[in-house]
Amino acid sequence: MNVLKEYQQKLQTPEDAVKIVKNGDWVDYSQTCSFPTALDAALAARHTELRDVKIRNAISMRPVQTVEQDPQGAAFTYNAWHCSGIDRKYIDEGRAYHIPMLFRDCGSYYQKGFAPVNVAMISVTPMDRQGNFNFGLTNCCQQAILEAADRIILEVNSQMPYICGMEADHIHISDVDAVVEGHAEIPTVSSPSATVIDKQIANLIFPYLHDGITLQLGIGGMPNALGTLIAASDLKDIGMHTELMSDGYLTLYKSGKITNRKKELQRRKGVFSICNGSRELYDFLDHNQDIISAPMSYVNNPYTISQFSDFVSINSCIAMDLYGQVCSESAGTRQISGTGGQLDFVTGAYRAEHGMAFLAMASTFTDKKGIKHSRILPKFTQGDIITTPRTQAPYMVTEYGAANLSGLTTWQRAEAIINIAHPDFREDLIKAAEQQKIWRRSNT
Repeated sequence: MNVLKEYQQKLQTPEDAVKIVKNGDWVDYSQTCSFPTALDAALAARHTELRDVKIRNAISMRPVQTVEQDPQGAAFTYNAWHCSGIDRKYIDEGRAYHIPMLFRDCGSYYQKGFAPVNVAMISVTPMDRQGNFNFGLTNCCQQAILEAADRIILEVNSQMPYICGMEADHIHISDVDAVVEGHAEIPTVSSPSATVIDKQIANLIFPYLHDGITLQLGIGGMPNALGTLIAASDLKDIGMHTELMSDGYLTLYKSGKITNRKKELQRRKGVFSICNGSRELYDFLDHNQDIISAPMSYVNNPYTISQFSDFVSINSCIAMDLYGQVCSESAGTRQISGTGGQLDFVTGAYRAEHGMAFLAMASTFTDKKGIKHSRILPKFTQGDIITTPRTQAPYMVTEYGAANLSGLTTWQRAEAIINIAHPDFREDLIKAAEQQKIWRRSNT
């Protein structure tokens, strides 16, 4: 059949397209910038007639109407693989739930039938002459979602950048059940401003970097501060292999620091799996042959990462204890984000011949009452989720220094960790280490 004719036959209004959703269905919105804005609103409008519809998404960048229009959750149960600020608010209010996962395995949950999909709804680029829709800013586990789905609805958005992929970067009109045309702006996020402490931490990590490294940066003020340092430095021929592309990388591309010439894999190509950031970043990526997307099962696979000789992974965390356990996703039992790819990159970087992984945080935080607390704890006791186990704790960095925990005994770890704690809390931490029998008497 002529693809344009087939497109017209499958073209529907959002209101008509979502009529295929039935009570009890699992509906998948994919992740981040693939969010189907028009379809979500149309489905939300059915909240008085539907019951027990379960929705999956990750990293919402705008309010989710199926949550907003159904505050009691009578029709919809919203579930997030990884939390943005919006998702966190919904979970705090008891209006959503978190789905624990490793990013490298997310696609396999669909492939193995652990995450059933009755209806998939995703935002894509307009159709090309061959009848294909590009996935744009989200590769991730998109293909796995669509292959698992009983029914597929595409929301076409002319503002979605076209991004070539290694694999799993498009779907054909013949494989979809319905098409709607949406006109919502692709959501953007502002880069967090770097604090004084972010800059101090970035300055501590910078000496470990050198020409030709392949770099994975997380999101936040500290990675942005490090990106600014690199952009102003003499470093050259940096490579990009990252789960999340953000404006920090745009800064490095614009300064000429990223060339991808020294990478062992996909030489001269930067690789990412999901992206969110500024409109400038999206415009930079559109039809950019220097950059390709790839599934998270490839990007975050420790075996893939291990093949880069000089791989450096830099991410943030929330807290750690004196044993080297790291929490990067919750504050007590309160869900903040998710495991995501942190453990993937910590594992892969360690396996790389000259690889290094850094987990960084400010040594303290101040609560709403103005009381300062240490982010380094004697032990986790409040239900904090352990993201990186002590057996894999890499370089830990605060504004007071960097501590490589690999191979250290419990007493060595305690000493190294206390040395990067805020001075105001070190004596109490030493007393706790003594009580926990991880403080050697000869320590000074």
